[in-house]
Amino acid sequence: MKNKKNIAILFLAALSAAVFMSGCSGKKESNALSIAVFVPGIMADSPTYANLAKGVQQGIDEYNAGITDESKKAKVYIMEAGTNQAEWSTKLTALAADGSYGAIISSNPSIPELADPITKQFPEQKFVLLDGAMDGNQNIACISYDQKEQTYLSGYISGLLSQSHKVAVVAAQEYPVMNNVLYPYYALGASDAVAGTTCDFRVVGNWYDGTKGAEITDALAQAGVDVIMPICGGAAQGVLSSAVENGIKLSFIDENSFAKAPGTVISSCSTEQALASKEATLAYLNGKTEWGKTRYVGIREGYINFIQDDPLYASSVPEDVRETMAKLVKEITDGTREIPKL
Repeated sequence: MKNKKNIAILFLAALSAAVFMSGCSGKKESNALSIAVFVPGIMADSPTYANLAKGVQQGIDEYNAGITDESKKAKVYIMEAGTNQAEWSTKLTALAADGSYGAIISSNPSIPELADPITKQFPEQKFVLLDGAMDGNQNIACISYDQKEQTYLSGYISGLLSQSHKVAVVAAQEYPVMNNVLYPYYALGASDAVAGTTCDFRVVGNWYDGTKGAEITDALAQAGVDVIMPICGGAAQGVLSSAVENGIKLSFIDENSFAKAPGTVISSCSTEQALASKEATLAYLNGKTEWGKTRYVGIREGYINFIQDDPLYASSVPEDVRETMAKLVKEITDGTREIPKL
């Protein structure tokens, strides 16, 4: 009996050791060449985030080209955090707490504020953040698209094409960049194009509720608004469907959206997100990231494009308006015209 007890004890000890070793073997090792992409949303719903991940992967592939030693190759992990913004901070903190990634790369105007306190808790963690701005934190580097250009141009063409001289922004949520840049510069562009044009502002409350987006658009149509700039993620599907039904025109930023509703979409400003994330990835892997700074890029640097070569733009917008916009874009590009200051 005693021998059986000893055998049982030895078996349990061996089993426990095996379980412990299995757990250890599954733990990721910290590696400066490992990068995590934090997607604050779902890539299938957003070309912006799909291009973020695409650019990082392109940077990884270019860095690894010619490296035969697997231990010296960079690696990437992608986390889709979903559309519930209330969960982003917790998920981003968990990613940093894992300790496996030299840098976390993400893109959203709200991420720098979420990352800032995390760097105090995890002082070794680095963040490279696109489409946001923050200076002074030596663990964070940002690339900020000049959203004044995007929204001013979108507002300008909206003002030119509005018959009622009433335009609107439908936002997912209020946040500093929305309140201080996106909405006011869209409104400024519209009123600069046609004096007296007014701009309404409505909030969905999240980045996914298409039903609420449609309800807001229906209400704006009743109020006489005839051009809208939606910045509300998945909720823009509701804005789009209501706009088609109500004869409202739409102006998009961040991606080419003409094909979403030909004749309804009057303008698209795209950002070169894949290029920016690729370059940011290579800069990090090659030790060239400028920490604690925000790099601002726009039309002149080739990172923002007011799309004029899509056939749907030509078929949706009168020639005289296209000529006016071409002149405005050229002047901003060559530096002979500045976006007015608020």
